Amino acid sequence: MDELFDLFKTFCRIGGLTFGGGYAMLPMLEKEVVENRNWATSEELLDYYAVGQTTPGIIAVNTATFIGYKVKGITGALFATTGVVFPSLVIIMLIATCLESFSKFEIVQHAFSGIRVVVAVLILNAIIKLWKNSVTDKFGIIIFITTFILGAILKISSIYIVISAAILGLIIGYGRKEQ
Repeated sequence: MDELFDLFKTFCRIGGLTFGGGYAMLPMLEKEVVENRNWATSEELLDYYAVGQTTPGIIAVNTATFIGYKVKGITGALFATTGVVFPSLVIIMLIATCLESFSKFEIVQHAFSGIRVVVAVLILNAIIKLWKNSVTDKFGIIIFITTFILGAILKISSIYIVISAAILGLIIGYGRKEQ
């Protein structure tokens, strides 16, 4: 039972202290889940994160669910998921009650401008970390460039890109084993 509450508290802290969504939470997940708790390796965390990104729903919730499931099965998944959602739920309910009246103030608008910049930096930090762990050879660079062109320039649906990249990864992986 202690480990379940530890899952809840850890993900509650992550959910309450990570601003900017799923991408911004990657550094905190790395520190808490991999370094402090040893609930997953860096590779497992990136796998959970990648799957969480490609499945319906919020990346943070999906990742918490995967980690909770790994640690304590379905019950662990429920505790981790509830933990990561709880702070947002409370904060959103509080903000919703007073946002309309405060959003008109110039100081609040300036604060949001600053927060958006910080969120962009946190996302960039997550991208750099993902790059270092994922784009490790010429095939990774080819997949990256191709994916960027297909998604950003040609506006191909990310579903098709992810499925194609998975198939290409399988082909490359099995091709390397045979050599």
